[in-house]
Amino acid sequence: MASRGRIVWRVLLTSLLLIGAAGRAQAADSETLAQARARGVLRCGVSEGITGFSVRDLSGRWQGIDADFCRAVAAAALGSPERVTFVPLRASERFPALENHTVDLLARNTSWTLLRESTLGVQFAGVLFYDGQAFMVRAGGTPHMMADLKDAIVCVQKGTSSQDHLLAYSAEKHLNLRPVVFDSAAAVNAAFFSGRCRAWTSDASQLAAARLRAPGGAQAWAILPERISKEALGPVVRGNDQNWLVLVRWVLFALLNAEELGVTRANLAQRLNEAAVQQALVADDEVNRSLDVSPGWMVRAVQAVGNYGEMFDRNLGSRSPLQLERGLNRPWTQDGLMYAPPVR
Repeated sequence: MASRGRIVWRVLLTSLLLIGAAGRAQAADSETLAQARARGVLRCGVSEGITGFSVRDLSGRWQGIDADFCRAVAAAALGSPERVTFVPLRASERFPALENHTVDLLARNTSWTLLRESTLGVQFAGVLFYDGQAFMVRAGGTPHMMADLKDAIVCVQKGTSSQDHLLAYSAEKHLNLRPVVFDSAAAVNAAFFSGRCRAWTSDASQLAAARLRAPGGAQAWAILPERISKEALGPVVRGNDQNWLVLVRWVLFALLNAEELGVTRANLAQRLNEAAVQQALVADDEVNRSLDVSPGWMVRAVQAVGNYGEMFDRNLGSRSPLQLERGLNRPWTQDGLMYAPPVR
């Protein structure tokens, strides 16, 4: 009898533990949105200042495709694109800031990797920008391609995947590249342009942004043509909040679907009666209830920042100082990689 009693007790204890774990998981699943709603603002982690992605303008307002995405999420989740606080972070600070709830969302030109998702307890909501790791050197010098950099000292930022890729590529190609690691983008910038390193390696878009304000002008510096990695940059959330992940992910998909359908911030109101637009940008009431978000959240995201193409052109492309080509960031209908699943 005593043995049977112990068995019953263990079963009851196990059941209680499972019920408690389920309750904690359910609480975690709605935690981020509830906290943002309670404080009235979304806290979004961004860079210290990368032109085209997240940087303060002369008035102090944050600009860039990452900043715009934060506003789109704030509009969807909290009703207004202005209900967002931007938190500038060094690369080495971004994941700790997410883990300790300093920010609700990272939109900080961060590369999606298996190692990060499997070991840091985070999840990537999608790809906001496809990039690749490149090298910048002084124009008119000897380096015209990567092979010319053998034995060179290379500046790289701490806490980025660029450092690992640099070492792996150097070993594979027998280049003996010697990294000098700096804590912040500003420190890398100062060191490289003062001549401490022969090359600077980072995402090609970040190098292009730095070159805009370089000593001697952009023409004095060259980005070598080779790319040594694939960098799928995207927004990041904590891994224990499924509802928040779904909401952030589908804000991105709404911006992509809007471009595919030719829906812009200017014509959105006129296009909303179309069946295809309704299907792509208006979620079912059941979805709204499950995510605990007010109806029209995808429409609000597009109203806030325009479609993905508008964001790209304004911050990175033809209407920006960077003048980057769309390349892989074109819609799939134009031979790019930008693709959103169907809403239904």
